[in-house]
Amino acid sequence: MRTCNRCLCFILFITLIIVVVLSYLINGVNDSLISSDILIKQRECNNYSRPIIFIGGMPRSGTTLMRAILDSHPLVRCGEETRVVPRILSMRSAWKKSTIEWNRLIAGGISENMLDSAVRAFVYEILVQHGGPNVDILCDKDPFVLKHAVYMTTLFPNSKYLLLIRDGRAVIHSVMMRKVTITGFSLTDYKQNLKSWNNGIDVMVKECTKIGKNCFSVYYEQLVLQPRVTIENILKFLNIPWVDSVLHHDELIDKKISLSKTEHSSDQVIKPINLEALTRWVGHVPEDVKGNIDKLAPMLKQLGYDTKSAHPTYGIADPLVIKNTNNIQQNASYWNQKMKQYARKLPFQTSKKSV
Repeated sequence: MRTCNRCLCFILFITLIIVVVLSYLINGVNDSLISSDILIKQRECNNYSRPIIFIGGMPRSGTTLMRAILDSHPLVRCGEETRVVPRILSMRSAWKKSTIEWNRLIAGGISENMLDSAVRAFVYEILVQHGGPNVDILCDKDPFVLKHAVYMTTLFPNSKYLLLIRDGRAVIHSVMMRKVTITGFSLTDYKQNLKSWNNGIDVMVKECTKIGKNCFSVYYEQLVLQPRVTIENILKFLNIPWVDSVLHHDELIDKKISLSKTEHSSDQVIKPINLEALTRWVGHVPEDVKGNIDKLAPMLKQLGYDTKSAHPTYGIADPLVIKNTNNIQQNASYWNQKMKQYARKLPFQTSKKSV
């Protein structure tokens, strides 16, 4: 009997030890799971807080040139237009603006926080996996993202924005001559295009103003006339060190810089920074537009452009740019042949860009 009692006590003692050990292990697993979950969330938070550059502006305003210049910096990776980033932002904006649609989402269990988390994850995943190897600073060049700059800053708090601004008359001439299809623009109606440009750039300037110090306006004319000074200011704004390669992006085409043959500007940015396109629009403004230009596009004057002169002066060109321009003109056949290699390959099936 005494032996049985001893056996029972021993069994109870072993059972107690097992319970304690299992309890400890289970708590350890839970702590591990909780810690793992916290680490994942922390990692996501850190990723979304990393510096991201968004380049935007109205099409034909130098956004491709700007991204090629930044792509020539070893710390930055932009890549070609994603096209999907501005579309998901437009969808989210449309849902929010429609009371009926927004209420349907809420009724379906889709909260605003849930939707924003999904949009953030979508955009971030696209940027991380698009455009080449990982780098310190991600960059995106989708022109119409600047129409959603305020919202984007809520998703990516450390993001910075470059708004490319160009004389609207030059933009319209380029759109019409190169037959660029953009929603709201016409290939034949100059007045309609002026109004569309005015409305588009007005929205972007207001968005840029609202986010204050995180947005920097870059005038295309100054970028090509005085590239060193302008790029120095841009890099200072982005808190990125200067490297000479940013003045010679053309030397890195098909190396660090990849170009899409579906983008209209690819055959132009293969050249060094030059003055060819600066005043190409001069002499092509219809007579019935000249007298009403301030009414049709008040943003021109607001942005500081001379709307009275038939041939405005944008400033003095840097010797480097003059040298580049002369080189291109003297070797026209070489550059024309090279441009053909990067000419757009989809002349018939082109989807319109959404404004």
